[in-house]
Amino acid sequence: MRHLAALGLTDVGENRDQEAAPKAAEVGGLPGPAVRWHFIGQLQRNKAKSVVRYADVVQSVAGVRLAGALGRAAERLRERPLDVLVQVSLDGDPARGGAVPGGGVAEEDRVLDSVLAAVAAEPALRLRGLMAVAPAEEEPAAAFARLSRVVAAVRAAYPEATALSAGMSGDLEAAIEHGATHVRVGSALLGARAPLR
Repeated sequence: MRHLAALGLTDVGENRDQEAAPKAAEVGGLPGPAVRWHFIGQLQRNKAKSVVRYADVVQSVAGVRLAGALGRAAERLRERPLDVLVQVSLDGDPARGGAVPGGGVAEEDRVLDSVLAAVAAEPALRLRGLMAVAPAEEEPAAAFARLSRVVAAVRAAYPEATALSAGMSGDLEAAIEHGATHVRVGSALLGARAPLR
């Protein structure tokens, strides 16, 4: 992280709070432009207090209860609002992460419209847009084309929600073609991560 910051990288993402928190603390005092931290992994409510202390953006809000936990933590622990992207499930399976467009899930907590409204209602959160990951078993272009229709509807209801984080090292071209404003290129820059043990 120190090397990347010295090279001028200003936005970084991390998907594990236990790794991100100490990195953010160490890099925070470096000279040069401030590094903006994006938390991109699935987030549990019990980690909200930790994440709001260092993250500038949380890209993986996928539940009403999580939005509430982040809002309460941000209200207590931050001086400025926390930027939020709501994660969208592109295959309709909330177990794999993401709020489901159009409902159709038993748990109201994971319905996209409900999550968007919950984020927008929290004074300490700013709804900035959406995030999605293409399902592994689907052609990314088809998934991102479907996502672009969801994005259009969300922007009509929430004009400030202009960000779209979609695409990773292996499918970023398709994501950009379908409107991504942010892509996640960790393995292209740093190589594949070792599997969790």
